Amino acid sequence: MSLGDNVQMILDSRFLTPRRLLMASVVVALITITLKTLAWVVTDSVGLLSDAMESLVNLASAIFGLVMVTIAARPADEDHPYGHHKAEYFSSGFEGILIIVAALGIVWTAVHRLLDPQPIEQVGWGLALSVASSALNGLLAWVMFRAAKQHRSIALEADAKHLITDVWTSAGVVVGIALVHFTGWLWLDPVVAIGVALNILKEGFHLMWRSSQGLMDEAVEPEVMATIQQTLDGFASQRDEVSIIRFDHVSTRKAGQRRFVDMHMHMPASWSLGRSAAVRASVEQALMSAVPGLRASIQLLPSDVEAHFDDPRDLI
Repeated sequence: MSLGDNVQMILDSRFLTPRRLLMASVVVALITITLKTLAWVVTDSVGLLSDAMESLVNLASAIFGLVMVTIAARPADEDHPYGHHKAEYFSSGFEGILIIVAALGIVWTAVHRLLDPQPIEQVGWGLALSVASSALNGLLAWVMFRAAKQHRSIALEADAKHLITDVWTSAGVVVGIALVHFTGWLWLDPVVAIGVALNILKEGFHLMWRSSQGLMDEAVEPEVMATIQQTLDGFASQRDEVSIIRFDHVSTRKAGQRRFVDMHMHMPASWSLGRSAAVRASVEQALMSAVPGLRASIQLLPSDVEAHFDDPRDLI
């Protein structure tokens, strides 16, 4: 087997499961914590300290994400008939909270250093260690982004975004320390740390927002909805003797890797139950083939019957 074949196998979605990637994220977090802590110790830079603190958040987030992905993979049971897929949103929200806490801690440390500037020692070693850890995070984030799209995993996406944030954090810190070294402006070190904190604060709030939207049964993505509608249009355009199949009250939601769609399908009242059920089964199969991970629920109604969901009593 060639090197290219080995690489392709490693990048295959069947091998790069969310669980395996989050386990890799835990290992990488431990390595980067070690490298960045050494960088801080040898330089005494508050910027590198902030970088090391964010790596601690990476570790906690990866561990929590691993637990939530494991729970999300559990099959449906009596208490959770729709499965456990929403557990991934808790991972994303928790990661957002940790990012915000880390950012506030960085600001607190940086403000104190800004009031009492300290020289930076052994800049070369510090920068080398920081760059090495960033390269690891960047490589893992790239692989996780690919897998997150394939598995539709918000937990993987959240961890990948956090790792990318860490890479940009390290890049900012490296530039800041280099400027301090060449200019002698000690105040640049804590200022860079504060800038890094503000950047990761933004990412933390974004992750919490996405998590809340998922827990509130957000509709599926526009491109997924377009695929669903296109599939339904294909059936609705098929005339049968005197009538046309019609769909209405189409509603969607997403929960982790799963997508759900509910609707009413109107058919001629003269059709037998067996014939109507067979057409419904064809529609369900077509929808699930068009959108991987979709679960369709279709209620059959005669063409001359309408269902109403606008009763004011439902709003009380």
